[in-house]
Amino acid sequence: MNKSDQIVTIQDFQRLLQTGLHSLNTGQFENAKQAVNNALSINPDSTQANFLAGLVENALNNHSEALKSFSNVLKYDPKNCAVWVHIADLKSGFGEFSEAEKALEKAVEYDDGSPNLKQMVGLVNSKLMKYQDALDWYQKATHQQPNNIGFLLNQATCLMYLGKIDEAEEVLVSIIKIQPAIASAHWLLSGLRKTKDQQHVTQMKSLMQSFCFTPNDLAYFHYACGKEYEDLEQWDEAFNSFTAAAASKRTSIKYDESLEQEMYDYLLATCTEEWLKDGPDGYPDESPIFIIGEPRSGTSLVEHIISAHSQISSAGELKNLLYCINQLSNTVGEHDLTPQLAMRATNCEPFLLGEAYMNSVKRVRGNTAHFVDKLPSNFLFLPLILKILPKAKIIHLRRDPMDTCFSGFKQLFTQAYAYSYDQSEIARHHARYLYMMEAWRTRFGKRFLEIKYEELAMNFEINAHKIIEYLELDWDDNCLRFFEQSTPVSTASSVQVRQPVNTKSIGRWRKYENHLQPMVQELNKHQPK
Repeated sequence: MNKSDQIVTIQDFQRLLQTGLHSLNTGQFENAKQAVNNALSINPDSTQANFLAGLVENALNNHSEALKSFSNVLKYDPKNCAVWVHIADLKSGFGEFSEAEKALEKAVEYDDGSPNLKQMVGLVNSKLMKYQDALDWYQKATHQQPNNIGFLLNQATCLMYLGKIDEAEEVLVSIIKIQPAIASAHWLLSGLRKTKDQQHVTQMKSLMQSFCFTPNDLAYFHYACGKEYEDLEQWDEAFNSFTAAAASKRTSIKYDESLEQEMYDYLLATCTEEWLKDGPDGYPDESPIFIIGEPRSGTSLVEHIISAHSQISSAGELKNLLYCINQLSNTVGEHDLTPQLAMRATNCEPFLLGEAYMNSVKRVRGNTAHFVDKLPSNFLFLPLILKILPKAKIIHLRRDPMDTCFSGFKQLFTQAYAYSYDQSEIARHHARYLYMMEAWRTRFGKRFLEIKYEELAMNFEINAHKIIEYLELDWDDNCLRFFEQSTPVSTASSVQVRQPVNTKSIGRWRKYENHLQPMVQELNKHQPK
């Protein structure tokens, strides 16, 4: 190759990197991937190109490929803190918490002083459920860039998880002063307290009329308005806002209902009493407590009640069971609930899967004799849990179907529960859940405890004792004062569970009964007889 050809090649390489970066920043991920692949064909050893490839693959949710690209950078630049923190982020997403912590230590060791690095370190700590550490890093980042909206939003969210409501409110108000049209800041602010007047709703309505927002931003605004209208008992206005919010969010959601039905059918056909009895034994560990049910059914409340016990810690909503299923079947990075995942799950060797799960939670389970895994959707895998961890305890929360469905419909879950943004879809999903739990109750009812949310709320102390008795633990009066805990809560119920038990939400859906007929009719049509 002559000198002029080399110059052209270098120019092409730089142009492709610029194109790839621009496409990534503008959301044109496939174009970005094509550009970066062409750049790598010219110079496969380039740290710039491999780093950009990692960012692009991550944006495309090709997490295993992203990890390979970032690892390639370390071959030539082993002290690249940005790469280490991205690897830590990916490892935490795979449920490999120990490896994530090691990578995070490298990122901190090679800290280049960048506020963006501090922000990423905070994000990874948050994923590792180290919320105080996350807050410390967010505050370091905002100290360097005090008006960075993204930094401030993460700081406010972390403060909310830690129960520091006044401080979270202060940060959110400061965000809105800097940039009034930040939809997610208004949404977070609306959830901190009960609204007493229409001042904030009026402000949000004015903003929606004055600016052009994306569907996601509109969803934030409408959910916030709905919540505040509900506080003010303006039921029609609240429902109109919730409906507009769900419709906006639904435009960006991919939900394959037939695939969900196929997964349920497979599990129901496979996980029989005979299946549970057959084959080798599982891993005999008594420490896990699984709390399962539909989202918004009271799972966070029970988690908070029992984690107030001196012998129980909460590990939060763990996806470690899914991670371990994929690790044992060599499909790391695939997290979706699919028929394929269900097949892999039921074909795993029980002892090995139970052991893998217990090893995976060591960094997050706490130092108590027992710990809580409160991922609601684990109801799908109730028989699997019984098979791989036969000494684990399982508590199922059951709530009135209409209250559950409507509570889910009016809640923004961001990355979860794709079925929850349409009245008919959430009703059909709930009917599938009811049918499955009826099957599990018939087949395995003596192996788990079922608690009705309404009974818990109306007869709190009796049912709290019932739960602790089922867990075979001595009574602890702290369980009655669960709302005084300072334990971080990162679910949609992070504010509610810091309050004493009440019955205000029971039958709340009837305030909207005239608007909810599609949901009512679909539930009546499909729920088990």
